[in-house]
Amino acid sequence: MRYLYLMLVLLAVQLLQGCGDPTKSGRGFTLPEGDVEKGQAAFLELHCNSCHAVVGRADIPHVEDAAITVKLGGKVRIIQNYGQLVTSIINPSHRLAKGYPQAMVQTEGQSLMPNYNSVMTVQQLTDLVAFLQAQYEMDPVIQTRYPRYHYPK
Repeated sequence: MRYLYLMLVLLAVQLLQGCGDPTKSGRGFTLPEGDVEKGQAAFLELHCNSCHAVVGRADIPHVEDAAITVKLGGKVRIIQNYGQLVTSIINPSHRLAKGYPQAMVQTEGQSLMPNYNSVMTVQQLTDLVAFLQAQYEMDPVIQTRYPRYHYPK
């Protein structure tokens, strides 16, 4: 019975994925590679350090009296991919930061992060993404060495 239920759920997911507007797909979208050093400069030029602190980077000043500090970088279990970072920058309300009180990161369902789309160049975007990707370090999950338990029949 469980197997049948699982198969039905997987089939439903596949059908729902096929129902989306294919013209809105991000498939095939790739920006050119950015430059990490220029990305750090863009991070400061765009005043990203007003609300974001980069973990382990004392050389990047952070506004200490900021109303909120969203930390970027450091050891993580899941690294944000290129598309997720681009989306977070150009559409910050798409997914709001977890682990922070909602009032600190959003108002009326919208991110408090300003929209930089009309002031940021594509080159700054690609450089900023390269810079952010370089700040994360994968902290893999270490599996336990316990054998699987099998219920006696």
